[in-house]
Amino acid sequence: MRLDKWLKVSRLIKRRTVANDACDNQRVSANGRQVKASYEVKPGDVLELRFGERMVRVEVLSINPNANKADAPAMYRELI
Repeated sequence: MRLDKWLKVSRLIKRRTVANDACDNQRVSANGRQVKASYEVKPGDVLELRFGERMVRVEVLSINPNANKADAPAMYRELI
């Protein structure tokens, strides 16, 4: 699944266009390197998202293109 779609489905970012902009502005990295919105997310990837001063690190646990709001938190694990 594309990174921008995964970020939207997992509810880490509310809209896919915002996720796409975050990738274009180099605020998202996967496994320590900057990635584009077209990056294919795989279970086990470690994503870092920068929201202003706040940094969020998550590990991708699953890929579910049809996850609802209740299933979204099970798609990732937040890392310290």
